[in-house]
Amino acid sequence: MTLVIAGQMAAALPAAAQFIAQVNPSQRPEGAPVITEFKKDGAWYARALTGVIPPYPASLRFLEDQGAWFNPFLYPGMPPPYDIRGWYEQE
Repeated sequence: MTLVIAGQMAAALPAAAQFIAQVNPSQRPEGAPVITEFKKDGAWYARALTGVIPPYPASLRFLEDQGAWFNPFLYPGMPPPYDIRGWYEQE
């Protein structure tokens, strides 16, 4: 029944609204914006290493290869008492 309803809804949409992804989803669409340079300054590293006390463990070397993609390590997680990095103390 769900498929019937979804099919009816899709038929009611104009052709342009039915577009979901291109035929080759592993390829970026032509003309899509591209990040050509991602600079990590001292402020970026300070934020990324919030709550981590030097000497930094070797397991954090992944930050050297971090690009402009999303990484949950760089953002606050659960609030106290689970906030072991102290993200919420700073706000």
